[in-house]
Amino acid sequence: MKTTFLISALIAGSTAVAALAHGGATGIVKNRMDAMSNMGKVIKAVSPMMQGTAAYNADSVKRAAAFFAQHSGEAMTRMFPEGSGGKPSEARETIWSDWETFAGLAAQLGVAAQGLAVAADNGLMGDAAGTMSSDSMMGGGSTMMGSGSGMMGGGMMGGRMTVEQIGAMPADGAFAMVTQTCSACHTKFRLESK
Repeated sequence: MKTTFLISALIAGSTAVAALAHGGATGIVKNRMDAMSNMGKVIKAVSPMMQGTAAYNADSVKRAAAFFAQHSGEAMTRMFPEGSGGKPSEARETIWSDWETFAGLAAQLGVAAQGLAVAADNGLMGDAAGTMSSDSMMGGGSTMMGSGSGMMGGGMMGGRMTVEQIGAMPADGAFAMVTQTCSACHTKFRLESK
């Protein structure tokens, strides 16, 4: 219940948070820094559920997924107009020189978020409510480790996974897809914090 309230509060107050935390940023730079900060807070709020250290709540996961989806794709790329780099922004100039990769990651965040919303009802991998068996996790076809279009068998590493593929995963696997997309983007396009 505490996690559900926290996620709801973060999402409801997302525009009023982090006003002083961004070193004098204003306008679009402040807006995107606030959005990124709020996505990080939602990730931190959901993580204990995914790790099994807090009670799992599918509705909270769906709300978090909707929040991530709302900040993905074109909504994300619109927050990075050309010329909006430099201090106090934490965006690397490579965003604009490698726009195709950046836009692709922004779109993939949307796919992963939509997949997480579908996967929320699957429960966690170790739960009895989870729908994937160990056979489907390690087998062929469109599974996580298989030789088909799964996370390691071609989807994540050799191409992009679909909403349906992510939605068939346990929620913690789908959540990992969201966080891995965020991490990939930060690694390539965000300046290191000091």
